[in-house]
Formats: sequence, C-alpha cells, structure tokens
Amino acid sequence: MGDFKILAVDDSPTMRRIIINTLKRAGYQDVIEAQDGKDALAKLKVEKVNFIITDWNMPEMDGLTFVSTLRSMEEYKNLPVLMVTTRSVKEDIVEAMKAGVNNYIVKPFTPDTLKAKIEQILAS
Repeated sequence: MGDFKILAVDDSPTMRRIIINTLKRAGYQDVIEAQDGKDALAKLKVEKVNFIITDWNMPEMDGLTFVSTLRSMEEYKNLPVLMVTTRSVKEDIVEAMKAGVNNYIVKPFTPDTLKAKIEQILAS
C-alpha cells in the first residue's frame, strides 16, 4: 500500500482517532485528518489523497456539502469517498449516494466492516 493516503474527516477528535487506529489495523498506515469539510478541502490542496472517509454531521461544512463540493471539482470527481455516520435512515443514505459518496457505513462499525467497505470501493 505504498503511497496510498487516506483523509479522515470528522469533527470529533475521538472518532478520528478510532478511524485512524482502525485503518492502521487494516494495513492503511498513511492517514491524514481534517476536522470538517472546509479543513478537508484545504488539506486536499496540499496533499495527494487516494481515498476519503468523512463524517456527515460537522460544523463549518458538513459531509454532504463537502462531497458535493468535491464532485463539482474536476480533479476530485472520481476520488473514492466513504461516508461514516450515525444517520441510518434510508432517505439519508439515498441523499448521500446522490451527493456522490461511493459507499456508506453507519456508526458504530467494526474494523472488518471498514476494511471491507474500503476494499469494495477500490475494487469497483
């Protein structure tokens, strides 16, 4: 997984730590973090990222706005995005998919689920 870099976007430092630790256990060592969509967009300007894991509910810029913004930018429109959220209503999932997320995980999740979803997205 040499130069494979993941951006973890969540306003909760605890949740970011959980995601990062889970990713490391799954073999993904290169992870950078952002606290919201705005911060994530700034990080994307300076870092070459291969995959994004984002929360939905965040201040400043939420996950949905962040994903829609990404998809409107030529250089990021095919960047894989996995949304991790507590929102599990079918309408929310449909809305997230419409905004352009590649897949969706509802919190809490297991390391195996996270790894499986990442591999599923990368294989598609």
